Amino acid sequence: MYAPPERSHTLAPLGVALQIHEWGDPDAAPVVLVHGFLDHARGFDPIVARLARDYRVIAYDARGHGNSGWTDGYAWPLDVAELHAILRWAGPPCLVIGHSRGGALATDAATNRPELFRRLVNIDGFGPPPEGFAPPGFPVDDRTPAERMGGWLDQRRKSHQNLGWRAYPTLDDVVVRRQKQNPRLGVEWLKHFVALGVRETEEGFVWQADPLVTRGFGPFRSNWIARQWKHLKVPMLAVIGEEQDTWGPLPESVIGPRLDAIPDVTRASIPKSGHFVHMEEPDAFLDLVESWVER
Repeated sequence: MYAPPERSHTLAPLGVALQIHEWGDPDAAPVVLVHGFLDHARGFDPIVARLARDYRVIAYDARGHGNSGWTDGYAWPLDVAELHAILRWAGPPCLVIGHSRGGALATDAATNRPELFRRLVNIDGFGPPPEGFAPPGFPVDDRTPAERMGGWLDQRRKSHQNLGWRAYPTLDDVVVRRQKQNPRLGVEWLKHFVALGVRETEEGFVWQADPLVTRGFGPFRSNWIARQWKHLKVPMLAVIGEEQDTWGPLPESVIGPRLDAIPDVTRASIPKSGHFVHMEEPDAFLDLVESWVER
């Protein structure tokens, strides 16, 4: 149902090996896909076959994710620099599609190095709300910035303690757990996605990403986002789903000022989808992208 990569590579521009997958004509114009937090490159499988008709499709696992290497710590500027390196390797300017964390990462990368980008599609990657994300069952973080910084430093000091993922006895158990986060995704897709995102240990199946990634890179102020993005010189298609779920979309009072700061932005929403638009409604998403690119 989903085409395996036609070519795979490893690139280590900053010393961490990054797993890269490719589909399509190697001489075609490149499109680079940037996945979200704790996901992996193959999360774009629902859209790669159609993209590969016209593009050289490149998807990679970010450091600490999927089959890429782990390291002792994770800093946002290093992820930005690694995306720059992949774009240079792919042959710029590139069409870039980023989801969630990957959309925000691609936006910052485009702000810093616009010459590497042809156009940018950001799928619900517009940063957290001012109070931070609060998944179901977790309280909203209402601490002051100073308190958050202190808590983050304490967390970093103890990062070597009790750091690991819960192990599940079977892959089906992982699918059930993931479906709670993605109730609109079909079971067959989730089995495919989960099988490519876990590793088997003596205790059972655990998620493939480095748990240290969840420690983040430190507190930041959400009002920095619009200040940075007002310098973006690359055309952006900003896509959200119309259904509310755990991770989005942001309320208009938050997302509006951030996107209004971007000089060239086209906004769109897709029915019957939430945060994971490209997985939930892949054909509608690609119809939108194709019409925007052809404008």
